[in-house]
Amino acid sequence: MTAAKKLFIKTYGCQMNVYDSERMAEALGGQGYVETASPDDADMILLNTCHIREKAAEKVYSELGRYRALKAANPDLKIGVAGCVAQAEGAEIMRRQPLVDLVVGPQSYHRLPEMEARTRAGEKALDTEFPDEDKFETLKNRPKAARGPTAFLTVQEGCDKFCAFCVVPYTRGAEASRPAARVLSEARDLVARGVREITLLGQNVNAYHGTGPEGGDWSLARLIWALNDIEGLERIRFTTSHPNDMSDDLIAAHGDCRKLMPYLHLPVQSGSDRILKRMNRAHTAESYLRLIERIRAARPDILISGDFITGFPEETEADFQATLDLIEAVEYGQAFSFRYSPRPGTPAAERPQVPEEVAGDRLRRLQALITGQQRRVQDAMVGREVGVLFEKPGRLAGQLSGKSDHLHAVHVAAPVALTGSLCRVRIVASGPNSLAGELIGAM
Repeated sequence: MTAAKKLFIKTYGCQMNVYDSERMAEALGGQGYVETASPDDADMILLNTCHIREKAAEKVYSELGRYRALKAANPDLKIGVAGCVAQAEGAEIMRRQPLVDLVVGPQSYHRLPEMEARTRAGEKALDTEFPDEDKFETLKNRPKAARGPTAFLTVQEGCDKFCAFCVVPYTRGAEASRPAARVLSEARDLVARGVREITLLGQNVNAYHGTGPEGGDWSLARLIWALNDIEGLERIRFTTSHPNDMSDDLIAAHGDCRKLMPYLHLPVQSGSDRILKRMNRAHTAESYLRLIERIRAARPDILISGDFITGFPEETEADFQATLDLIEAVEYGQAFSFRYSPRPGTPAAERPQVPEEVAGDRLRRLQALITGQQRRVQDAMVGREVGVLFEKPGRLAGQLSGKSDHLHAVHVAAPVALTGSLCRVRIVASGPNSLAGELIGAM
């Protein structure tokens, strides 16, 4: 019997890359590959890259350099680069790093089996096209393994917003939504393999407008209501959203749909209308605040998460103060914040830049404010009863950990048999990054 070939995948960046890495592993599983946790014994190494943060490409080249010795020791080792850096710099990657055997963009990874076969024949393989065929349909019959209790499910890709700082429209392409029937079919398959919670993914997920089973476009809210009817699926989440696409029916779903969790990631990026306009965000600070009010009116206990950029080109101290004022007004339960980094080919990269030390100081001040808010929101959970989906063993013996309805990490003394179960938990303590709870019982 032929020994299985070993595949090592290193994933950078967003949840969509995590989903894509799983699909790539399934695609190559049909070629006899099984995943390994180390590159040292791999027959193929794949780097699934992200192009959002500063010096993303250089980090990829640095990582590739670490594999030079492995390639020298095993000339049959195949090395590939996938994802958004691959899409943006495909031919350049092969020119700069001859040890790379294949480069595949995020819209073409369903072609990996054919590309892998070409590398085994001694060829180089490069595919960064935006193909006409549906990659999800091509992959749907690949071998599938049992799953843990949570899963990502991509429903929408690409973005038409063209924010001045963002490369996504160039690396992922225009907005495209998967047909609702195909999403529902994949969701049922995930539930049959043990999944209890699904997070719907998209670069701009609330712009979802997939074709319905009987024609016409479905909104994200309508898709969520259809997922709500799947027996065995207990929780639904979605990310990442744009404020301009928070439709009335989606806001209403947060109040009415039992399985839609009380957590919403809704990036604003800045509280300054002048900077928002320069970012091409097409909303104002005031319209964002009024939107948050409407969402909280529908679901008063919802936890709001956001994204912020400090030091965007031409940002003044007054602009930054407007961002702090907005954060104070919203009271975020979670947030992600970054110092602006120029992305080649984007409009903002060509504008006058804020000095690094100024942008860094603003980031520290913003993060201090957000950290205080996050801690207050988390501390307020003490004494409350919440649902927790147990995903894995905790750090201590006899302990399980999972996520609450509000996406807080929670650890509880509980038997291992409850892994994968959704249980009621009373929160008894709040730590720096997690909550401690005591088990009440199954839900």
